[in-house]
Order: sequence, then structure tokens, then C-alpha cells
Amino acid sequence: MARIEPLSPDQLSGPLKAELTSAEALMGFTPNDLLIMARWPALLDAAKPLVTLLYGPGEIDPTLKRLVATVVSGAAGCRYCQAHTAHGAVRMLGADPERISEVWNFRSSPLFTDAERAALELAQAAGQQPNAATDQHFVELRKHFTERGILEIVGLLALFGFLNRWNDTLATPLEAAPLGFALQTLRPEDWNPGKHVL
Repeated sequence: MARIEPLSPDQLSGPLKAELTSAEALMGFTPNDLLIMARWPALLDAAKPLVTLLYGPGEIDPTLKRLVATVVSGAAGCRYCQAHTAHGAVRMLGADPERISEVWNFRSSPLFTDAERAALELAQAAGQQPNAATDQHFVELRKHFTERGILEIVGLLALFGFLNRWNDTLATPLEAAPLGFALQTLRPEDWNPGKHVL
């Protein structure tokens, strides 16, 4: 059960309602984390530009961005964000569901490139508490990415530091679409819904 209940969509009006309607069109559902954040519209307004910037066009492939977000969220223990980012990779980007299912085998799976492995290694290390990122992670990243690309990856890790804490602390309830996707696609040893289901 959510520790602060999401607003219902009919409680929204004006630009906020339009914004969440567009999120629903993109994602296939209205995200509960945004419906909770909508209780403080200024916070939602502040978060949106950062999310838009970091998920927008850049040097890092959009699917890799979702994979990085999935791994850092899993390492941090946020099952809500892990399900959302995995679902988004397939629904919004057309990513191969097998790659999503195998993301925790990125070190040995032939489905991942060396560049992806370097980014996912950092994501797994950075999601831990305390943060386990090392200089060697950056040595490996520099073999594949420019400094700008590395900053995009670190920006995503930092964004999910906020989102993971938000959703895990509030026990944000998972919506049907990402919940169903995660139950069908993610391996039980890598994911369970935990506190994010009623």
C-alpha cells in the first residue's frame, strides 16, 4: 500500500492533466509516481526537465539508457523503477525482451556488447550502498564512450538515485502494465514486486 496515495486522474486539471495524459499515451498507463508527485506540482515541474534531458537525444543509445536505469534500480533495490524501465525499454523503444530478461547476465551473455557491459558494470556498482564505483569503472568506460557520453550515464544514475528513493520510500504501487510485463519477462531471481503491490 502506498504510504502517500496517488491522486486519481480526475483530480487533475489544466496543464497537469495534459502532461499526465501525454505520459499515459507514451507509456500506456498513468504512472503512480507522477500521480503522487502531482500532490506537489512544483516538484513535478522541477523534475520533468531533468528526465526529458537525460532520456532525450544524446550520445548514449536510448535502449542502453533504459538498461542502465534497470540495473541501477535493481542494485538499489527499487522494484518499482526496475519494472518501469524494463517495460519502457520494450514498449517505447522496441527493445528485445530477451535482452531485458538477461540484463543481470550482462557479463557473460552474448546479447551485450563490451560498451554495454562497461556501462552496466558502473550502474550495478553505483546503485549499491555505499556506492561501489571505482576508478577502474571509468577506465573501462573511456574505452567506449566520450566524456559527454559518460556524463549522460552518470546523469541517469543520479536521476534514478532520486527516483529509486522516492518510489521505494513511498512504496509506490505498480501499475498493471509494468507489473504484468515484469512478472512475465524478468526472472524471479532478479525481480519480485515486493512492497509495490497491494
